[in-house]
Amino acid sequence: MESLFGKTFNLLSTMLDFRSERGKLITSNINNIDSVDYKTADYAFKEDLKKAMNVKVRLNQTNEKHFPNAKDEITRNDFKLVKSDEKANLDTEMTNLAENQLMYNLSVELLARKFRGIKNVLTEAK
Repeated sequence: MESLFGKTFNLLSTMLDFRSERGKLITSNINNIDSVDYKTADYAFKEDLKKAMNVKVRLNQTNEKHFPNAKDEITRNDFKLVKSDEKANLDTEMTNLAENQLMYNLSVELLARKFRGIKNVLTEAK
């Protein structure tokens, strides 16, 4: 399947999973905003991404024209749930929910464009 879709399909699929799970988590934070002793939770993806971007890795290339490879794919296990010590703030959680929804919509649009591109190639090849 990777030969047809490339790594983009797997990455976008994983991002849709992440955004869906994060949306559920943020909604849970909002639903429990009035609960006593409820602490918010979120995924620590941004912090992990910042750490990963600061790591300098030298990869071996068999040909100078090859691009260096990165990690092949991100899995759901890469998203760590982190509990906060703060009580939920409605404005913050609603902002997080809106941002998450926009990013989910972007991932869906990119995936749809990928499929439209494949469809165009197939219809032009007839």
